[in-house]
Amino acid sequence: MLEIKRATPNDANTAFDIRREAIRSQCIGAYTAEQMALWTRGKAEDGYSALMDKPFYLGWVNGEPVATGMLDLANNEVGALFVLPAFTGRGYGKAMLDFLEDLARELEIQEVVLDATLNAASFYQQRGYVGSEQAIYHSPSGLQLACIPMTKRIV
Repeated sequence: MLEIKRATPNDANTAFDIRREAIRSQCIGAYTAEQMALWTRGKAEDGYSALMDKPFYLGWVNGEPVATGMLDLANNEVGALFVLPAFTGRGYGKAMLDFLEDLARELEIQEVVLDATLNAASFYQQRGYVGSEQAIYHSPSGLQLACIPMTKRIV
């Protein structure tokens, strides 16, 4: 079972590491090796740690952090949904997504948005997200990646 807790500034490096490992493992084939290297370079202090000020969460299994997820209230956006490679396929990503959607409902947010990576679009579609047109995601670091903007009404 996934235990979900609000992340603290001290969790930034752990969250960054989960993100890096998930991208390097799960995005093979959807993005080039060069894109993944640029996407995962650096360290939490390069800007990722600022996300800990948002509703950012870690998912824990037996005391080990294995998943991340965030709800950006300024944009009603679900983001940073990553699961360590050794823990994929066990429902932890779905559990984190359900948690974030429940949080959005509690906050009376009627619709959430996200930019799905190409490899994750079907995961979100299976969970009721709508969107199929490819767009370009512009990361804060300047990296541009193909994505699928998606929405879901959660009332």
